[in-house]
Amino acid sequence: MKTKLTSRKFWISCAAFLGSIGVISAGLQNGSDVVTAIGTICAVVSAAIYAGCEAVVDRANVSTENATFNTTNYFCGDAEESEE
Repeated sequence: MKTKLTSRKFWISCAAFLGSIGVISAGLQNGSDVVTAIGTICAVVSAAIYAGCEAVVDRANVSTENATFNTTNYFCGDAEESEE
């Protein structure tokens, strides 16, 4: 949880979401359905972009961990034993 609170992606996503909420409230106050719709779309898109970025980072971390694990096994001699 601590890494999420120090993540720049998280705070940029929060700022985009809060900005979108501000646009939604301005649209509601002025009676503009178009501005309200734009704010709603931007709020959803900012959350989707954050989720996509986190998925890419998680995928990269998993592939890095697997590469490290495979390299460690190879250098420890486990790879040679499993081939025989």
